[in-house]
Amino acid sequence: MFKFLNQVSDYVQTSFESGRYIGQGLSVTFDHMNRRPITVQYPYEKLIPSERFRGRIHFEFDKCISCEVCVRVCPINLPVVDWEFDQATKKKKLNHYSIDFGVCIFCGNCVEYCPTNCISFTEEYDLCTYDRHELNMDNVAMGRLPYKVTNDPMVTPLRELVYLPKGVLNPHGVPDDAHRPGLLPSEILEQNLENNNH
Repeated sequence: MFKFLNQVSDYVQTSFESGRYIGQGLSVTFDHMNRRPITVQYPYEKLIPSERFRGRIHFEFDKCISCEVCVRVCPINLPVVDWEFDQATKKKKLNHYSIDFGVCIFCGNCVEYCPTNCISFTEEYDLCTYDRHELNMDNVAMGRLPYKVTNDPMVTPLRELVYLPKGVLNPHGVPDDAHRPGLLPSEILEQNLENNNH
């Protein structure tokens, strides 16, 4: 008899715990039903990339000296540099430069070690295509001006969560002059210069 009562009490206790867990889950669901959605409505709204974002590489053909440092520092030897030696000027002449962004890991070594700064990162992250061979871009494709979310009149630029003012969680309707919680790199530099001068 006591064994049967113990089984009934265990069943009732388990049922109450299950009901409590279901209630906790539903309370979270109902809490979120009252909030405004903060989903980014891509492609009509786009997040502004963060500082030092590693997007599509911008290549300046005129600055390149064909030194092939980018190839040597690349962990997968990705950039293809085609050059020939010009006998008249006794210098290398760049014919063709290309990078396959379908294989690139965006490590930034080529940008960091380029001696002439002819390679730089852009904010362009939308590199989707139906054919992966279209991701193999040459110097003409990489030489075009980078796309900026803030300059596109058809897109509403939104800040990422860490760049919103303190206490604000919704990126919609935040004024452009609203300051983020931390200091900008330029403000940190100014602060350091002031401290060093005193």
